[in-house]
Amino acid sequence: MTPVVRNILLACVAVFLLQQVAGPSLEYWFALWPLDLAPPYGAGFHLWQLVTYAFLHGGFTHILFNMFALYMFGPDIERLVGPRRFSVYFLVCVVSAGLTQLIVEHLERGLAEPTIGASGGIFGILLAFGLAYPHRRLLLIFPPIPMPAWLFVTLYGLVELYAGVTGTAAGVAHFAHLGGMIGGFALILYWRSRGSLRS
Repeated sequence: MTPVVRNILLACVAVFLLQQVAGPSLEYWFALWPLDLAPPYGAGFHLWQLVTYAFLHGGFTHILFNMFALYMFGPDIERLVGPRRFSVYFLVCVVSAGLTQLIVEHLERGLAEPTIGASGGIFGILLAFGLAYPHRRLLLIFPPIPMPAWLFVTLYGLVELYAGVTGTAAGVAHFAHLGGMIGGFALILYWRSRGSLRS
């Protein structure tokens, strides 16, 4: 496991354990609250929440899948771009995912739920993996069909878009996932325009 991936994983696990002790107070201040939502429902939006929300998770399954994906795909990207740029990339994906979620919530209005989880950063890593290793074969658990990474990432993105537009799987921040991919793609294009992906 590469250093930054390990540190992110340990930080998420540590915060998750702290959530079990502290209860909802951590989410009150560090989850990403909608712009239009004021207390008493939550602490309201604060700028730091665009980063801190990614280290909170809503249950064992939530953190398990996110950390498993980070463990599976993160090290290859960190080795490719270097630890410093990987850290920047992950944070950019997290922030762009959070901003996308805030915009969607503002347009839809009436939403009173905070956003938590590292999924925006994970989806950005998935995008980078699909671009860097498009022909690497992945075997999914369901369905158990091998497919190239580029196809897996494309299909996953389309599923998230469909779910977000149709409102499928309520309670999941589908547009935040897409926002993480968009932010990651924009940063990759910027790095490529500078002539190098590696720090």
